[in-house]
Amino acid sequence: MGEWAGTAHQQMSLAPRLDLRQSQSLVMTPQLQQAIRLLALSNLEIEAFIAEEVEKNPLLEAGATEVVDRAEPVASEEMVLPDAASGGGDGALDMDPASAFAEDSPADGAGPLDGSMSAGASASAGGVGGEDGLDFDSFANPDVSLADHLLQQAGESIAAADMFVAAHLIDQIDEAGYLTVPLLDVANRLNVPLVRVESVLRVIQTFDPTGVGARDLAECLTLQAKEADRYDPCMAALLANLDLLARGELTRLKRICAVDDEDMADMIRELRGYDPKPGCRYGGEPATGIVPDIFVAARGSGWGIEINSATLPRVLVNRRYYTELAKGGGKDRQSKAWLADCLASANWLVKALDQRQRTIIKVATEIVKQQDGFFRHGVSHLRPLTLARVAEAIEMHESTVSRVTSNKYLSCARGVFELKYFFTSAIQAADGGEAVSAEAVKSAIRALIAAENPKAILSDDTLVELLNAKGFDIARRTVAKYREAMGIGSSVQRRRQKALEGTA
Repeated sequence: MGEWAGTAHQQMSLAPRLDLRQSQSLVMTPQLQQAIRLLALSNLEIEAFIAEEVEKNPLLEAGATEVVDRAEPVASEEMVLPDAASGGGDGALDMDPASAFAEDSPADGAGPLDGSMSAGASASAGGVGGEDGLDFDSFANPDVSLADHLLQQAGESIAAADMFVAAHLIDQIDEAGYLTVPLLDVANRLNVPLVRVESVLRVIQTFDPTGVGARDLAECLTLQAKEADRYDPCMAALLANLDLLARGELTRLKRICAVDDEDMADMIRELRGYDPKPGCRYGGEPATGIVPDIFVAARGSGWGIEINSATLPRVLVNRRYYTELAKGGGKDRQSKAWLADCLASANWLVKALDQRQRTIIKVATEIVKQQDGFFRHGVSHLRPLTLARVAEAIEMHESTVSRVTSNKYLSCARGVFELKYFFTSAIQAADGGEAVSAEAVKSAIRALIAAENPKAILSDDTLVELLNAKGFDIARRTVAKYREAMGIGSSVQRRRQKALEGTA
């Protein structure tokens, strides 16, 4: 009996059944995902994003308009140190990326807000206050590419029958002005004699800028030396041995070129006056300065932190146009749903941009608070700082802080810095005191090398000793790593460079 009952129980346990269970999970809608992604964009990237949204949504407008009232969100913060805590206000955006993702409609979580709203309008934009080289921008038209410039000269100098060869060669010249393919390949590709290709290239190498069409640095400098009427046997020997010049083997070079110290110094000075990348005078995008996303300025005993509104356009929801559309022909369900989605999406964008500004201000305020010494005294007072430390202080997730500090730049009296600059690893103090930032150590290394005696170049071991005397407990391999990261050569390389400069 007992055996039968047990078997029956096992059979019953295999039968399908329904269970009701209750659990909690965080659902991230597509629009919340998009709002989180907006944090990683710079103000200029946000401007492009807004332009796309305005083009897609008839209820969105960029810029001031008379038909819509504007509610202006907070986009600045006053911070007094050391008493004031972090700022930023409510409405900051924070999310753990490990949260579950849900597939919901685009309008979820973005219901219409009371009244018309705007974002990106309230921040007050304010700022705080070697050898000369050739200014190529003063004589090169940035709108004319190098290829166009060369083709124009080819049309005036090369026979029509050879223009297809010239056009192909010019197409293979890179932005620095160098021909990037072997002439034999060009001849085979065009099915013409090699001598014909060489003849056309010789003509191209007479074009402006001088040195264009060269196949290597030596040929580029040779063309410029010939143009300057400085190409004699001595200069030819020097240009044929540029590797020795780079290594600083001046004694050997003087013997090869059959010149004395004075003549060698004169030839080196001549080479330094030439342009190793003549094509860079033309074409490409003109260089643009970094546009800061945040301004930090001294305000009494503390700091004022502001969003740069000059790069953040105003966004408006035109509710009057929405009312007109709603009263119009939108009677069917599909039209009403589309109009409702447009309004919900427009309201969401305004709210998301407001939250983005508040979040950036909140993170930037904490960074300024943590790095107060840097803003007052410079890089030597930069403290070790991690994303986790800032996230903990402002009660946000570390991933949110990481997004906010990506592609963002801060402008202060000391210059413009990427927000990531303020996060550096720690180097233990030699006396066991408070750790210092890696960036402060790099600054000390840079200063020591800049001040070194050309006749007593500092080795990495010597740098370690000097840094220890300054209170930095640092290993030799770390000094070498930091030095290389800053693009500073070894003691042997610097010694040769100093010798070369002394000769010139």
